[in-house]
Amino acid sequence: MIVFIKLLLAHLLGDFLLQPNTWVADKEDKKHKSKYLYYHIFLHFLLAWISVGKLGFVWFAVILALFHGCIDWAKLRFQQPASKRKWFIIDQILHLVVLLTIAFVWENQIVSISQIVEEINTRSVTNIPFIGNHFWIYLTAVIFLTKPTSIIIRNIISIWTPEKKSQKDNSLQNAGNYIGILERLFVFYFVVSGHLEAVGFLLAAKSIFRFGDLKEAKDRKLTEYVLIGTLISFGFAFIAAILVNLSALLL
Repeated sequence: MIVFIKLLLAHLLGDFLLQPNTWVADKEDKKHKSKYLYYHIFLHFLLAWISVGKLGFVWFAVILALFHGCIDWAKLRFQQPASKRKWFIIDQILHLVVLLTIAFVWENQIVSISQIVEEINTRSVTNIPFIGNHFWIYLTAVIFLTKPTSIIIRNIISIWTPEKKSQKDNSLQNAGNYIGILERLFVFYFVVSGHLEAVGFLLAAKSIFRFGDLKEAKDRKLTEYVLIGTLISFGFAFIAAILVNLSALLL
């Protein structure tokens, strides 16, 4: 399981945190002719290999990167502006299937093959003694709750995005995004540490602060949009924390 966790961490870094918006825009414009598509594929190869930390994993990393490139090519080739949400979901599901398959095959290699490369596979590239399995699990969960979850939520609720008003928006740039990230990290910490009552306090505090803005806007659609986004955000943090706690018990 820990190999899948490491590959998932590499995927989150490569697909969300280390992929600039300029790369995404160029890929959508030029499709397979975009040089950033191939930079992106190589980045996933490198991150997967380094995250697992075994020299013998290099060929698995190559296969993973090739599959990643094929999935991304299909997404760029067939998605339309109206179907971006659908293709985002399909794209991420297929990536997860590839990660699970690669992790399963790596951890269950045929004995004859593993004997041939045993000496190579046991040599670590990034084996740091004081870093255990729990570190990778917590790190993956925290990374997931930052930019990746923000993008996922934005895609989920995109079908309900209210029309922009002509009135001036006095909010700070990207403030809502950072607030969402912070609240998920707080919820994650509270659940992992067993302080569930603090989650209720956080939700109540945010509701009070947002009540004035929503009341002044007098827009029911905006109110429902914010509520859906908040509940999904809290839900992701809850699920991540529960999965981390379960993983801690199993390892």
